[in-house]
Amino acid sequence: MSQKPFLHTVLSPKLLGIYDVSNSVVVIIDVFRATSTIATALHNGAAKVVPVANVEECIAIGKTLGAITAGERDGKVIPGLQYGNSPAEYPRSFIEDKTLVITTTNGTRLLKMALDNGADEIITGSFPNLQAVCNHLIKKGKNVILGCSAWKDRFNLEDTLFAGAVVSHVKEYFTIHCDSSLMAEDMYTLHKNNMFSFIRKTTHWHRLSAFGLEKDLEYCVTENAADVLPLYKDGALIAG
Repeated sequence: MSQKPFLHTVLSPKLLGIYDVSNSVVVIIDVFRATSTIATALHNGAAKVVPVANVEECIAIGKTLGAITAGERDGKVIPGLQYGNSPAEYPRSFIEDKTLVITTTNGTRLLKMALDNGADEIITGSFPNLQAVCNHLIKKGKNVILGCSAWKDRFNLEDTLFAGAVVSHVKEYFTIHCDSSLMAEDMYTLHKNNMFSFIRKTTHWHRLSAFGLEKDLEYCVTENAADVLPLYKDGALIAG
């Protein structure tokens, strides 16, 4: 019987360098709110989403592509950009067939690190597209790195909870000798039925709810609300 592929959970971008990402599918996880927004925009018909690291690049690429530009720092739309990082801002009536250029601090940096380290394939994951991610990982049958974007390299709960959700759905197809995956799965199993109340304890909740984003954050832990697979190809995320 052939060996099942391996699955590892990386709890912070700071830890990515100790894992071999070559020949692996890397799942970029940034639940509050970048990867939830990316899934929502693509689910609602966006042509593509271009993730960039800084504001200047976002503005420049937006002009070149005639695209919508989006980004926030500390819960507020960045001056010079048009929209924020809220999934609610990208309904089909607005985003269909358009290109979105989005700047996010943690997720974009992790994506670039995964690319630089030779990841075989990069997708993005969040609770709204949980099933699409799991189906893809099972179908690919390759090693998997669940990469949590964390918060300025510090562990965060919401990304880890999503990693745990993936582990709980796909574990029979993978070899998992990874304590962070076991911990993430246990945490998800413990709290999956009271997610709305549990996320209120997170540091990100306290940071973002101050800007009236409670509904946003609840949406970001709602499973399968945006059933699409964002796949990174030629500098952009497209619906895979």
